[in-house]
Amino acid sequence: MAGHDVRLSSPDRVIFPQRGFTKADVFHYYLAVGEGIMRALRDRPTTLQRFPDGIEGEAFFQKRVPARGVPPWLATTTISFPSGRSADELCPVDLAHVAWAAQMGTVVFHPWPVRSADVDRPDELRIDLDPQPGTDFADAVTAAGEVRAILDELGATGWPKTSGGRGVHVYLRIAPRWTFTEVRRATIALAREVERRRPDLVTTAWWKEERGERVFVDYNQMARDRTIACAYSLRATARATVSTPVDWAELPDVDPDDFDLRTVPARLAERGDPHSGIDDAPWDITELLEWADRDDTDGRGDLPYPPDHPKMPGEPKRVQPSRARPSTS
Repeated sequence: MAGHDVRLSSPDRVIFPQRGFTKADVFHYYLAVGEGIMRALRDRPTTLQRFPDGIEGEAFFQKRVPARGVPPWLATTTISFPSGRSADELCPVDLAHVAWAAQMGTVVFHPWPVRSADVDRPDELRIDLDPQPGTDFADAVTAAGEVRAILDELGATGWPKTSGGRGVHVYLRIAPRWTFTEVRRATIALAREVERRRPDLVTTAWWKEERGERVFVDYNQMARDRTIACAYSLRATARATVSTPVDWAELPDVDPDDFDLRTVPARLAERGDPHSGIDDAPWDITELLEWADRDDTDGRGDLPYPPDHPKMPGEPKRVQPSRARPSTS
């Protein structure tokens, strides 16, 4: 494929025990959704979530492609982590790269929101709507509708997909002009606007004890080295579900469990990819950055980063509110 040979070993090894899906099933699934997954992965440094012995066995995230024992044609891109260290990650340029990863036991693909041409400036803004205990997929869908309404007002196009679980993801293609810090800041501004309009439904609270029964907008998915399972990626669930692109009209009526290893290839072949136009019109996030400036002026500055990040300028204390010591005057 793509001029390269990829040999499938141990094709009968069971990867999804409850469904009986094998390594060969996973391998051929990714070939069948090649058009869609390459739209999501092409030229993106990609972390591989590997399950060599199936999803009930040991799993690990592979961020570095080994220096030896890989095909000479395998493309990689050097990325840097918040720690300052770097790694050469897989960077798919054709479907043979996806097939190679599947042969290596990869179930889930986690691409960075950047392209190899500029790994420090995202071209994809990702909105992760994560239902908290007491909420469900339907609540995430409602929150996604609020996101869409705001994007419509801004003249931006959002591209929704199921997470493969209970959540919803909305992607925006943006011009690669801004840093991770700036794009994360824009994401926070958008999330706060959704929260203002539906405080009963949506929260930006980083600490779980403050979220309540609401949908959390995980703004830190736009922090450097944080990734989301891409469109058409399998998820490590008992049902072998797939993170599946949908259009806005069908989103309220879908059941995410209906999208799995068996059903998604037929859906893609029959209907085409709902994200086929995602690359057509990169959007300018300047207005969201202006909203962020407004929030700063109103005393709503930065929010906590993930714990593996160094302390960032202007970031509030990373202390769980219930454990924070009271300030003294």
